[in-house]
Amino acid sequence: MSYFFKVKSLEEVIALTEKFSPVETETSPVSKAFSRVIARDLVAKKDMPGFRRATMDGYAVEANSTFGASESSPAWLNIAGTILMGDIPQFSIAPGQAAKISTGGMLPTGADSVVMVEHTELIDELSVEIYKSVAPLQHVINKSEDFSENDIVLSKGTFIRPQEQGLAAGLGFTHIQTYKIPKIGIISTGDEIIPIEQEPAPGKIRDINSYTLSGFINEAFAIPVSYGIVKDDPDAIKQTIKKALKETDMVLISGGSSVGTRDFTIDVLSSLPDTEILVHGMSISPGKPTILAKVGKKPVWGLPGQVVSAMVVLKIVVIPFLNRLKGLGHLDKTIRIPAKLTRNVPSAQGRRDFVRVELIKKDNLLFAKPILGKSGLIRTMIHADGLLEIGDHVEGLEKDTMANIILL
Repeated sequence: MSYFFKVKSLEEVIALTEKFSPVETETSPVSKAFSRVIARDLVAKKDMPGFRRATMDGYAVEANSTFGASESSPAWLNIAGTILMGDIPQFSIAPGQAAKISTGGMLPTGADSVVMVEHTELIDELSVEIYKSVAPLQHVINKSEDFSENDIVLSKGTFIRPQEQGLAAGLGFTHIQTYKIPKIGIISTGDEIIPIEQEPAPGKIRDINSYTLSGFINEAFAIPVSYGIVKDDPDAIKQTIKKALKETDMVLISGGSSVGTRDFTIDVLSSLPDTEILVHGMSISPGKPTILAKVGKKPVWGLPGQVVSAMVVLKIVVIPFLNRLKGLGHLDKTIRIPAKLTRNVPSAQGRRDFVRVELIKKDNLLFAKPILGKSGLIRTMIHADGLLEIGDHVEGLEKDTMANIILL
């Protein structure tokens, strides 16, 4: 069967994420929840921290008792007691009284603020002078200042970083509902591809793509599953894809996505049951000959065989689909930083260009130095710190232009 590119824009391709659903959910222990995505809103069972808490070492007081206090005219307060970390005060504070307290300690009833120890002088065991007034709730975390009971503290679709992991623990959750970690099948195709332990004969190349793609998948907190090297045999490619579809949530096939006599991916995908070819060609460079199919409910990608093209497509296009599978509420997690171009960068209208750049810091300014080289040269990615994106309707960018660089 013969196919020709029906090129889609980058925005059109990214919009296709809506055709796919997140993976199934499971209950995860909070201790192992880092890098997972929350599948159900996390609701506070109680106020947090649940009591008035000192943020400084000093004396818990009623703020009114310190009004007007200064070094020339200190306030004299009676010490009602001492509060140790973790203790529940067994006494209350009346006007004109204070309680010695440590950072994190629970304020006694009647106290609404803390005077820093630096602004006090102990007269004796029963009295202290205050040299600076405080306002109500100064140096105090109120009982529901972090979260109130029944607040949604973490929404469905939130990526769990160490701080979210700690919050769940602080609220008393031992287990939470998360999406499963997606498994991503990786298939390298081509008669010219050989295992990395072999010495390549003329016309042969080692399997770079399996390893670079696996690295990007690991970096995105998913699980790469390698299906090895498959020769240019339609039946072998088809059987490997079918196996990968049974065992993983998304499949990446490198090689065989162009329009050519030995490019079998599009034909093989079209022959699978319940398949819709969503993309065959994108208006980006590098990465034009990219395929996206929906086989059943799963995305299957035909990536360019050129190593740099495959990496750029995965970083810019595939990762948002992976984020969709992971259940993330915001699919674009790309980090961009501004930098000044060191030279003119040409570009052709009608396509989105992604130029590899090296970031150089000089005189507290960040410069982006374009790295020249063909899409088959992996060294251009080795030396690159980011990608310069040039829009579809822009005829290049001039030297000294400030541009947002996508970090790699």
